[in-house]
Amino acid sequence: MAQAKTVATTPPPPDPGRSSRQGHPWLTLLAVSLGVMMVMLDGTVVAIANPVIGKELNASLADLQWVTSGYLLALAVFLITAGKLGDLFGHKRIFVIGIAGFALTSLAIGLSDSIAWLIAFRVLQGLFGALLQPAALALLRAAFPAEKLNMAIGVWGAVIGLSSAAGPIVGGLLVEHVNWQSVFFINVPVGIVALAVGFLVIKESRAASLSRIDWLGVVLLSGAMFCMVWAIIKAPEYGWGDTRTLGFLAGAVVLGAAFVYWQTKAAEPLIPLSLFGNASVAIGTVLMVLVAFSMFGAMFFLTFYFQGVHGLSPLDSGMRMLPMSAGMIVASPLAGLAIGRLGPKITISAGMLITAVAMFLLSRLGMDAGYVDSAIPFVLLAFGLSPVMVGATEIIVGNAPEELSGVAGGVQQSAMQVGGSMGTAVLGAIVAAKVADVLPGYWTAAKLPELPAEQMELVKQGASYAQAGAAPGTPEPIMQAITGVVHSSFLDGMHLGFTVSTGVAVLAALLALFVRAGRKSEGAAIHMG
Repeated sequence: MAQAKTVATTPPPPDPGRSSRQGHPWLTLLAVSLGVMMVMLDGTVVAIANPVIGKELNASLADLQWVTSGYLLALAVFLITAGKLGDLFGHKRIFVIGIAGFALTSLAIGLSDSIAWLIAFRVLQGLFGALLQPAALALLRAAFPAEKLNMAIGVWGAVIGLSSAAGPIVGGLLVEHVNWQSVFFINVPVGIVALAVGFLVIKESRAASLSRIDWLGVVLLSGAMFCMVWAIIKAPEYGWGDTRTLGFLAGAVVLGAAFVYWQTKAAEPLIPLSLFGNASVAIGTVLMVLVAFSMFGAMFFLTFYFQGVHGLSPLDSGMRMLPMSAGMIVASPLAGLAIGRLGPKITISAGMLITAVAMFLLSRLGMDAGYVDSAIPFVLLAFGLSPVMVGATEIIVGNAPEELSGVAGGVQQSAMQVGGSMGTAVLGAIVAAKVADVLPGYWTAAKLPELPAEQMELVKQGASYAQAGAAPGTPEPIMQAITGVVHSSFLDGMHLGFTVSTGVAVLAALLALFVRAGRKSEGAAIHMG
């Protein structure tokens, strides 16, 4: 994973012939930027499309969580393996396979006529997306001379920021004026252009020394992650004390323990455990999980709030969320400056406290909240999350042993993906449980007719993502009463979810007080968050 995250700590002297041997630098940058742009766009546009997907494919809240969580989990568990595949078989080859696979699975998702197939292709799409990210910076490093590499990485980072910011707007325009399928179809022409440019201008590169892949480690880690998230998502349906829930949780513990044990025995482990002997690396990894938990969890449920409770169109929902995405473009470079002047400890702690304030304000949003009411916490989130993302990357990679700096970069990226999937899963479970608890009381208070248990469960399920349904021909006064009950129940659940996120942010702020800046040396590693 070294190629994905770091640049050699001691840059070699400029080589006049390097660019010609390794392809055209700026066209290589264009190719890898197009590939990474697809991955970043998919991370944000799907949140806008989820409510429409839920309606058209009759999907439950757990199904929609898997649309996001399945993709993020596949990314998380395969990133480090993907980096080693690039070392073994060549970064251009792996990158091209990732582009082609991502475009084809995007096409398959758009053609899916059931939520089961959509989720299956999303998981496959995540695997191909994981192939893209480790290869991107490796190809840039091979194409650019050392003195121009910083500029290339800056442009590449700007593409990531712009893609994330554009996601809600692009998603809203496509969903509102075309259909939800177009959110995925758009990846096909982008992928074709990236493939054409990539084949023509990118030259192959691979690691000087080859290594083996710890396939048993891959299987054990993937199994542990799957069992853990499956248990959290299905617990509201099964019950937390149900044998199925406990069985999956036990499976996560057993497989996780087996993975840790195997990493101490494997000749070339997937994640060398010595990496976590440094407390700052371990804490930085936890911080990355927590910041992604907050960011992805917030975006997942706020789309239901805007489209369900407020009745906004997908485009208007995207506009409501723009202050956070756009704010991160401004906040990220400022966070880098703050970390350079104040160090990571103060900067990260302050960032998480700002995030806690933003989450608290989100927990107070009501049915009548206006644009400013949501824009203020979104801007705070941008300026709170950015220093944590930048700082956590600095302390993970900077404090890792030099020979493990690449693996540390892979751990950092994986932690972010795992945190995102956990955010949607845990907050989803909390919201669904709260809705199920309070909805019967609201139903009785509204003097609505009692429903059979099976029908009430359907109402609770819809209320978990702010959707009120009723049989055709239901009188308007009763429909309005049902809608009020559903929205009130959803808001109670959302408020509890953000209250939990507030507590998580405060905990992260305290943890950050125990980190220290990464080791610095001449020509220190350059890395991306």
